[in-house]
Amino acid sequence: MNKTYYLTTPLYYVNDKPHIGHSYTNILCDTFSRFRRFKGEAVYFLTGTDEHGGKIEKIAKEKGQTPEAYVETIVPRFKDLWKQLGIEYDDFIRTTEERHKRVVGKVLIHLQAKGDIYKGSYKGWYCTPCESFWTALQLAEGKCPDCKRAVQKIEEDNFFFKLSNYQPWLVNHIKANPDFVHPASRKKEILSFLENPLEDLCISRPKNRLGWGIPFPGSSDHVVYVWFDALINYISAAGYGADDGKFSRLWPADLHVVGKDILRQHAVYWPIMLKSLDLAIPRKVLAHGWWTMEGAKVSKSLGNIVDPVEVIAEYGVDAYRYFLLHEVTLGFDGSYSEEALLERFTNDLANDLGNLVHRVFGMLGKYFEEKIPSPVEKDGIRNSLRKESLSVWPKVEAAMEEFDPRSALEAIWAFIRNSNKFVEDSKPWVLAKDPGKRGDLAAVMYTLFESLRLIAVFLHPFLPETSVKILKELNLPEMVSSTQASVWGLLEPGASVGKSEPLFPKEEEDPGA
Repeated sequence: MNKTYYLTTPLYYVNDKPHIGHSYTNILCDTFSRFRRFKGEAVYFLTGTDEHGGKIEKIAKEKGQTPEAYVETIVPRFKDLWKQLGIEYDDFIRTTEERHKRVVGKVLIHLQAKGDIYKGSYKGWYCTPCESFWTALQLAEGKCPDCKRAVQKIEEDNFFFKLSNYQPWLVNHIKANPDFVHPASRKKEILSFLENPLEDLCISRPKNRLGWGIPFPGSSDHVVYVWFDALINYISAAGYGADDGKFSRLWPADLHVVGKDILRQHAVYWPIMLKSLDLAIPRKVLAHGWWTMEGAKVSKSLGNIVDPVEVIAEYGVDAYRYFLLHEVTLGFDGSYSEEALLERFTNDLANDLGNLVHRVFGMLGKYFEEKIPSPVEKDGIRNSLRKESLSVWPKVEAAMEEFDPRSALEAIWAFIRNSNKFVEDSKPWVLAKDPGKRGDLAAVMYTLFESLRLIAVFLHPFLPETSVKILKELNLPEMVSSTQASVWGLLEPGASVGKSEPLFPKEEEDPGA
């Protein structure tokens, strides 16, 4: 049975509406998924929502709602945003679903039978926003080291998972598999964390303090810790314990994409949980950076939220996708500002790409009655552009295999800019004035239109709406594959094309003009 490429986003916590950070992760995963499908691979793309825990219970109470009722008001906002952004996921899992809760119970029973879970008393400091316990030594100036907010002292009986038993194994695995944590700076961070002894993980919460969670098997007094519960979604969605055929096709996951703030849970807790379950661990955990505004992390707690719905209403879906994918090297933080977005929109999308498409279609209508001319082979610059076109996809593919969409887009845009230069150098408007240059003009226009076809194909995993628009204007099928990105001359001479509308109209332009 062939393995399906299985990639996941984290489950998004539904204590508020989605923001730029959520959309960035899903756009990344959608781009990776489209790239794999584009190459002909079977792909399974999972996303979803994390719906238990103290924060949800607290917010619901403040709003006069039950937790169940509250999450039903937030989850649709995530699904609606993914639809607006064209995110093509295969499955959306919620931690409140029965299929997930059953697997969480199964996992805990298995780990208890194995002896990796024990009951003990906990004394320490608890951060409600992070749903995390900390020792006095871990506190930062008496506050939570992660969110820098106040903590409360707690003493209670809970269940613990023996992380410490597996620490040597995990360190050896990371060192033996250097690609497991990506990028290298995050791997170094995890290995540094693992230089100190791991404390066993508290995986329950008393019901008298927190009632909103999955019941803990064998204890009527406890619910499952939200992070332990949420991580299990990756196998519950894959059919663990319910659909062996599906699970064998999907597991192990090929790629978990997460923000750097939850890397420890995915690169330490999760692989150890899987090792205890005697399951293979994911092939790669990729941690991206944060988005910042004026130097501060964009976050719900700070209130400096970028609403993706507002941005795409103003600039369009593909402009938003392009900005997020191009503006930052994956793994590092990115800086968001509307000024930077407007600059990318104007220079890269409207001027470079949009202007190229509009000019080339306009000239074809003027010189060849909107029909593709025969590609008379000529020497010089026409052959150089054709030669360059065949080098673009290998660069894109190499970059994407390294999870580097920014470099992939740079390779595409270098070709777009050189296509614009080709227009200026070959001067079709001059050739059109000389009847003896009709063959030269035909060669130039065929070269330009074949370049547009290839640009549309190259853009398919990154800017799907734009790709489809160009293909439709060329009267070509919307469905494309990587084989079409490596071949020159697929346009049929004599074929009619449509009329081109501005792909990225500027404010002063009428989109329908």
